[in-house]
Amino acid sequence: MAPNDDEPDDEPDLRIVGVDAHPLPWPTDAHFDPALLAHGDRRNVVDRYRYWRMASIVADLDRHRHRFEVAIENFERDANIGAIVRSANAFAASAVHIVGRRRWNRRGAMMTERYMHVHHHDALDGLLDHARDRGLVVVGIDNLPGAIAIGTAALPPNSVLLFGQEGPGLSEQARRACVQLLAIPQFGSTRSINASAAAAIAMHEWCRRHAN
Repeated sequence: MAPNDDEPDDEPDLRIVGVDAHPLPWPTDAHFDPALLAHGDRRNVVDRYRYWRMASIVADLDRHRHRFEVAIENFERDANIGAIVRSANAFAASAVHIVGRRRWNRRGAMMTERYMHVHHHDALDGLLDHARDRGLVVVGIDNLPGAIAIGTAALPPNSVLLFGQEGPGLSEQARRACVQLLAIPQFGSTRSINASAAAAIAMHEWCRRHAN
C-alpha cells in the first residue's frame, strides 16, 4: 500500500461513533484485536468487522473483492481522490491506482485506504501494463463527445474504471488508451458532476450488473 504522505495515520474521525469495550467474556477467535475488545472500536467499519484486527479485515475482504479496479489521474493533486478511494472500498473494488503525483489528500478517504490495495504509477503506461498483464479492459468515465451512456453500454466484468482530474477530465493520452468511453447522463444545467460522485455512480453500475 502507498504510504500516507498528507494525513497522520492516527488522526481520529470524531464523526465515527463506533462501539465501546466488548462485554466479558471476550471472544477468543484470532481475528479479534484484544486492544479493541478492551477499549472499544471507533473505526469506520461495518458491524461485521467490529473489534477485528486490521490485517484480518483486509484478508477477509480479499476473499470476496470484485473483479473491477479503479484508477484516477492525479496531475494536479485532485482533492476528490480520497472520496473515490472510500467509494472503492464501499463497492469492494479489487484495487485502486493513482496515476501521476504520488501525494494525494487522504482526508476524504476516512482511513479506508488502509483496507485497500492502493498502487501508484508515475505515468499512464504503468497502469496500462498492469491492465494488460491482468487481462483487464480500461474503461474511461467522462462526459465526452461520442461517449456511450453508461446505463446502455457494455461494461466488462474485468474492468479498470479510469477517471480523470476534476475539471479537465481524462487526459488526451488516457482517452486514446481506453477501449471505450462511458458517460453518465445528466438532466440539469451543469456541464459535469463531481468526479467522486461520478466514480461512485460508475462503481455502483458495475456492481448492479456483476456483483452477486
